[in-house]
Amino acid sequence: MMIPRWKYVAMGGGVLVTLHLLLSIHPTYRATTSPFSYLPSEWSGSSNGGTLGDGSILPPAATVPKLTGKRPDLEDLREDGLEGRRKANAVFVVLARNGDLWAFLESMKQMEDRFNHWAKYDYVFLNDDEFSEDFKRYTQALTSSKCYYGLIEPSHWNQPDWIDEEKATAAREDMIRKKVIYGHSVPYRNMCRFNSGFFFRHPLLANYDYYWRIEPSIKLFCDIAYDPFLLMQDEKKVYGFTLSLFEYIETIPTLWDTVKGFIQEHPEYVPEGNAMQFLSDDNGETYNKCHFWSNFEIGDLNFWRSEAYMKFFEYLDKAGGFYYERWGDAPVHSIGAALFAKKEQIHWFEDIGYKHEPFQHCPQGEAHTRGKCWCDPANNFDWEWYSCTNKYVGMFPKS
Repeated sequence: MMIPRWKYVAMGGGVLVTLHLLLSIHPTYRATTSPFSYLPSEWSGSSNGGTLGDGSILPPAATVPKLTGKRPDLEDLREDGLEGRRKANAVFVVLARNGDLWAFLESMKQMEDRFNHWAKYDYVFLNDDEFSEDFKRYTQALTSSKCYYGLIEPSHWNQPDWIDEEKATAAREDMIRKKVIYGHSVPYRNMCRFNSGFFFRHPLLANYDYYWRIEPSIKLFCDIAYDPFLLMQDEKKVYGFTLSLFEYIETIPTLWDTVKGFIQEHPEYVPEGNAMQFLSDDNGETYNKCHFWSNFEIGDLNFWRSEAYMKFFEYLDKAGGFYYERWGDAPVHSIGAALFAKKEQIHWFEDIGYKHEPFQHCPQGEAHTRGKCWCDPANNFDWEWYSCTNKYVGMFPKS
């Protein structure tokens, strides 16, 4: 039987739409059976503010907070010589296994070329197993800075004994049926719990104040001719990000209820002027699923070590959601930073070009030129409708 031509057209269009969705959504979502299961009902269409002639994408009608001081540019730092320049007490942090070596060397080489060849900050590598001699040799060879290699304490990494394994197994099996990415994995849950509540306690980090998290297989598109660590220090920022997006609700069904329970017990930890507006569209009644994508983060280690965050993590940990569900460190860090700091203490590094598959942040306009960036300004996730960066920017209306 002959199939009318219009049916072929419709079929082809459907294939293209499906491919677009599968290629553009968060890795967590790519493994789900329905490509539409992650869509927040309150969103439709694009939130772009428009485009410039060079393809740069304009933000919506709001602005990010202005820095109160002068940005510590490289040209200024050169006045006293780079060797004796003022530095923050900061370090790069890498959670990796020996099998990540070659993928991480790509990331490390870019960090050295874009920033650390002049900044000269050290690296701390953490692993739940001993690092191989090859891992140490190849990573140290890429930098003139010092590299330190640490073993994670088993009690900080492994699933705690008090977790009900029968309940945890049932939860994993349910996620396997729903095809949730990493839904089956205990090691992935160990990693999320470790990053949420333990990495900043490692002895190798004890004497540092700031960290920059680096992961394998990332891209850094632009030269960084200022010191982001000094910006964090001088401006009293506690958390910095490049990308933000919605979390997959199947991994955190009871997380917000647990957060609300903590707030009710400890309202004293939640300051006026926090970033609740980033997390919730109804003043905290429900979670809108927005989080900062924590594979890139520059943060204040002392903020995570604070009484407020430590008690918060202990409360979450006791609830068991890292294993009975699959709570990620990205929403946990995001919620902690948004609730326990002032909104102005969260910084969007809009001038740092960054990619972690499948999303990228490409600086726009003058920032793209200043950074000698090599990413396409039109290929930028910031104002896509499933990005949450518009919610961050929306906290700072234009005056």
